[in-house]
Amino acid sequence: MKMVYTNEHSFLVNRMKDLIRAEGIAVFLKNEYAQGAMGEIAPLDCWPEVWVVNDQDITRAASIVKAAKQNTHADDWICNHCTEKNDASFDICWNCQQESL
Repeated sequence: MKMVYTNEHSFLVNRMKDLIRAEGIAVFLKNEYAQGAMGEIAPLDCWPEVWVVNDQDITRAASIVKAAKQNTHADDWICNHCTEKNDASFDICWNCQQESL
């Protein structure tokens, strides 16, 4: 078993687990409920982790993680008015308040 992903936000960890599992790779979560121990142990030791059950799947799982991270900003857009980069979730430019086209 090998760890393929960790993050302080359990939502992101669960999302990654679901993406990997959807590709037929057996995974499990470790430290899912360890955040309550923060203060007693180091914060990084409390982060939830996605572990791959079969070591031969680690390369494939890592490529899924990499692709998911790269797609996070795939739909960002550049404002035609002020050329500011905006997150995909914005319908209006945060800098000049012009609508996206």
